[in-house]
Amino acid sequence: MKLAHIADSHLGIRQYHRQTSNGINQREADAAQAFRNAIDGVIAARPDAVVVAGDLFHSVRPTNYAIVFAFRQFQRLREALPGAPVVLIAGNHDTPRTVETGSILRLFEELGVDVATDEARRLVYPELELSIFAVPREAIMSAEPPALLPERSHKYQVLVAHFEVEGEYPLGHVATDYGGTVINRHDLHLEEWTYVALGHYHTQHQIARNAWYAGSLDFIGPNIWGEAADDVGHGSHGKGWLLVDLEKQRAERRPLPAARRVLDLEPIRAEGKSAEAVDALIAERIAGISGGISDQIVRLRVFDIPRYVARELDHAAVRDFKADALHFHLDFRRPDLHRTTGVGAPGRRQTLPELVSSYLERRPLPSELDRAEFVRLGRDLMDSVERDPAGG
Repeated sequence: MKLAHIADSHLGIRQYHRQTSNGINQREADAAQAFRNAIDGVIAARPDAVVVAGDLFHSVRPTNYAIVFAFRQFQRLREALPGAPVVLIAGNHDTPRTVETGSILRLFEELGVDVATDEARRLVYPELELSIFAVPREAIMSAEPPALLPERSHKYQVLVAHFEVEGEYPLGHVATDYGGTVINRHDLHLEEWTYVALGHYHTQHQIARNAWYAGSLDFIGPNIWGEAADDVGHGSHGKGWLLVDLEKQRAERRPLPAARRVLDLEPIRAEGKSAEAVDALIAERIAGISGGISDQIVRLRVFDIPRYVARELDHAAVRDFKADALHFHLDFRRPDLHRTTGVGAPGRRQTLPELVSSYLERRPLPSELDRAEFVRLGRDLMDSVERDPAGG
């Protein structure tokens, strides 16, 4: 009994400014190609069932291109595997913020896809001895969230859900995605399920013998360099989907070809260096990339660089790097500054993330919000903001 587990395709995402010859944002086209490749792989593997664990789209109102593209891919899947049920749930990105706003995911019901957008659905496929509990993000956020327990009426019991499992999501270098919901591991009742198919965490990651995050199909998070490092840290070394043997409770990684590389170059320490010396180091880092930076996504951090040195750099060369890469982020990190505040010992000037955190720690919040989580999200987002005086 084989199950295909896909998650977090984020169709319709738009990043950076490059467009294809057809006028489509290049990163939107990349995400679409990754999803097409995943569907190709699923069709070739011929599983008995397919689950898509949330965030099919990057937004509640995706582009027309993304909608038509997704419809054609699901249509292709249904025609190739007419006997395999396909289950789709809504994640935080494709969940409407108001009850008056309908879900675009309902469109795929026309193709025979079983869709869960706001309420949990228990779907039963007797011919497969399979029960799937489809739990969208909105159901978990409701006043009375469902108990994450199976019914013992069928041999194979599968939970499909989109949330953050407490203690499994990375902290620090990977910015937290907005709208996430945190579930205690104990509440998953992992021992009760044949398999738990999760979405939301963009790194392919096993949390138990029978429970996995499939990961996203491309690098699309708010800090893709941190996401790429997290991928390597978990041994996945790339994006893909999972083919699960429910009988053996074993998931097999099915990698996807990357549209382009995400490169985080060795940082430069600029303290005490002239603009010319920093220019030379920047050029050295770029020249050291095998295959060059053409059409790649590149970050180069420069630490402890005073503002006057940054202004004197060869910005014409930087613009050439930007034109060559799909995206080149020259990330300047200012040195810590010390100042005397009238009398007493010198005091350190707060960084912008520290100022934001200080403000968020004092800001009045609704009682239902977790202040610590709110502050952490603010710090993560500030850390991912581009700081580039070279412009564009």
